[in-house]
Amino acid sequence: MDESGFWQAAQDHLIRYGGGFTPRRIERAAGSYVYDSEGRAILDFTSGQMSAVLGHGHPDIVRTVTESVTNLDHLYSGMLSGPVVDLAVRLTGTLPDPLERMMLLTTGAESNEAAVKLAKLYTGRHEIVAFDQSWHGMTSGAAAATFSAGRRGYGPAMPGNLTLPTPNAYRSPFRRADGGYDWEAELEYGFATLDRQSTGSLAACIVEPILSSGGIIELPEGYLARLQQECRARGMLLILDEAQTGVGRTGHMYAFERDGVVPDILTLSKTLGAGLPVAATVTSAEIETVCHERGFLFFTTHVSDPLAASVALTVLEVVERDGLVDRARLVGKALSERLAELKDRHENVGDVRGRGLLQGIELVQDKASRAPADRLGQAVTSACLERGLHLNIVQLPGMGGIFRIAPPLTVTEDELHAGLDILDSALAEVTGA
Repeated sequence: MDESGFWQAAQDHLIRYGGGFTPRRIERAAGSYVYDSEGRAILDFTSGQMSAVLGHGHPDIVRTVTESVTNLDHLYSGMLSGPVVDLAVRLTGTLPDPLERMMLLTTGAESNEAAVKLAKLYTGRHEIVAFDQSWHGMTSGAAAATFSAGRRGYGPAMPGNLTLPTPNAYRSPFRRADGGYDWEAELEYGFATLDRQSTGSLAACIVEPILSSGGIIELPEGYLARLQQECRARGMLLILDEAQTGVGRTGHMYAFERDGVVPDILTLSKTLGAGLPVAATVTSAEIETVCHERGFLFFTTHVSDPLAASVALTVLEVVERDGLVDRARLVGKALSERLAELKDRHENVGDVRGRGLLQGIELVQDKASRAPADRLGQAVTSACLERGLHLNIVQLPGMGGIFRIAPPLTVTEDELHAGLDILDSALAEVTGA
């Protein structure tokens, strides 16, 4: 199909599910690059959908998928295979006590649905708390706990979903006398408001250690520990959604390790499958046992699929073998330094945040006003693509455009700097700097 026929067929036959499609027809991918129909190389600074931590077409993943499809890929959901049990042992071995029971699924939304149902069944309550800029998935329970987008026009969401203010150090109105961000006061205010909204049935709080679709908002040090204390005081479970921060991306195997906090339930997805549909929900033996005794049901078509387990095992093996957690920390330091330079040189770069290889820059009209610069973000995105760099921009009401920068953990330093050079020149061209 020629190029015009391709785009016409897409327009005629595809259901559109978000913003517009990137105006390039992608033919193949390898390493840190995707290639369009004209053979142009495009640096992939989103790792696919923030997932391909090993890059595209990693030989170990290719070999695993080939062998699994040939020998054992899918089973009746009540059957177990070696790869699933091996993964349960390997994955929980990377986690602190008491996280020792795993459920293998396929998508992040699915793993969050399972986590929410476990929390409700275990506590006997139904209220779920999330940040007001959260994104936890598009299925019913996960969507009800997603507040950054997609809430209008669909009728009532699942009842009992409440919010805490997102701890956005750049834009929060909670300030100390010296102008610094007062996250303690904001969290205290948030829980006071939450207590007034609650019907007395608080079950769990679900958060990302770094909100990604919410604008690369990193929780301040100390925040997660205080959040857990507030949850425990109310008999709530703490669910951490590490779809994008897990498996090395932040320079820790799991982002919560920085804070010394162990969640009651952990969900993993995107990075665990390195671009393939793999997810997991992990919890304690106590929670799993109680929920099993109460009849926990989450019987899906692809639960405990051996193909997904084999892929996740390979991802964990490669990350450990190749030292990719340490590499994400080291390369992430270089990324931080370059982004700080961009902030110093460009009046429209208002903030830089994140850690490891999950970072972002927020574009504004100027540093003094911090006024959102929505159109600027789209223009810079297009200019980067023309130069051979794909970036994703998040645009939320009241905020400027936030570029999410999340290349594969296997990205070379030359590739990293080449991409940042493109971003630098695109910013200069679009702003006339």
